Amino acid sequence: MDPFDAMSPRKVLEHVSTLLGCSQTSNEIATYLDNHDELKHLREPFLLPKVAELPPSDLTLVDGTKECIYFVGNSLGLQPKMAKKYIDEEGVHGHVQGSRPWAWAENNIEELMANVVGAKAEEVASMNGLTVHLHILLLSFYKPTAKCPKILLEDKAFPSDHVSNSNDTELVLNSTGCAEDILDTIEKEGDSIAVVLFSGVQCYTEQLFDMAAITKAGQKKGCYVGFDCAHAVGNAELKLHDWGSGLCLLYVNSGAGGLAGAFIHEKNTHTVKPLLTGWWGHNLKTRFRMDNEIDLLPGVSGFRLSNQPILLVCPRQASLEVTGTILKSRLLMGYLECLIQHYYNKDESQPYKPYVHIITPSHPEERGCQLSLSFSVPIAAVFQELEKRGVACDMREPNILRIAPVPLYNSFSDVHRFITVLGSALAASKELQQ
Repeated sequence: MDPFDAMSPRKVLEHVSTLLGCSQTSNEIATYLDNHDELKHLREPFLLPKVAELPPSDLTLVDGTKECIYFVGNSLGLQPKMAKKYIDEEGVHGHVQGSRPWAWAENNIEELMANVVGAKAEEVASMNGLTVHLHILLLSFYKPTAKCPKILLEDKAFPSDHVSNSNDTELVLNSTGCAEDILDTIEKEGDSIAVVLFSGVQCYTEQLFDMAAITKAGQKKGCYVGFDCAHAVGNAELKLHDWGSGLCLLYVNSGAGGLAGAFIHEKNTHTVKPLLTGWWGHNLKTRFRMDNEIDLLPGVSGFRLSNQPILLVCPRQASLEVTGTILKSRLLMGYLECLIQHYYNKDESQPYKPYVHIITPSHPEERGCQLSLSFSVPIAAVFQELEKRGVACDMREPNILRIAPVPLYNSFSDVHRFITVLGSALAASKELQQ
């Protein structure tokens, strides 16, 4: 049996439970799934810290020799072991020599990124940071008129996506609305919308938006449609070229301030030009000439401003070279959801028992490999107790904890172990309040 071929995570867990003759909450389930995991070899290429290596760990509570539970996936993913090798390869003659000459280093990674996001290589450029991309791309795509001044943006979008503070030029949509509500808003308000700009995966709820449907609806009304895919790349299956989205912001496992990427669909190659240009957007054959004649590259490559920082290119290349499948992501999340609901759902018969509420949509098609959790007890205390026990996760706002395993290197045993540690953290945080 290959459990990752199943359509429903719950059916997989039921099947394995019956097969092994044990409860779905048994650690035997995690062990079985790990043994049948076709991606388990992808854990080895990453540097997974020991518990003792995490500064907040309390070694009176946890074994410091164990690997930590690293659930800060996606934008803060683990360091690939090859990153150091690639950095060590760079030297004083690296500008035009070596395995990634600095003069065209981005060529090493743009095809890799294109494969991850479902795009053509010429539709993707690695450059700058996400917020820089946001401004550069919107300067060209956002062309407001008196009748069409608005940008459609979901509520609680990531701060960098709030591109305008004026109510005259920004329309905010509550992100808790279902897909039908979003499409209905585009249909009703589309004549006044210049750009539809959504997250691929909503950073607060971790809801995976239907990017194909939103693109189709927006373009039908004559809007440019774009997505900030910072939380979607490597987290959900993307088909940017097939969906026809106009522009997208890309980011995967780079770390804070890391090298980002941008996507512009090939159909916009000749219709959308950069308003801000840099010498790195010029043809490589003429880039170093001093005649200062403009020879701008077509499409997204023409939006490049300057030489890519090679020390950021190296870890990006090492990360993109390791790829997996979204099917494990769905089962990993289904398993995590199943265990949380079993142990930590609200129980009316135990009113003083701390409980956890999953605010991320439960349908596998409506989420990636991340869950946002709210708690009946102050989250800061829970977060602190988890850190003491060797768990790396992400606290969003004062009341949301984001759990983001990465299918490439997180195991089902990591999930089962996290559930056990979460129980200890909840108990400890409750004691602190008494």
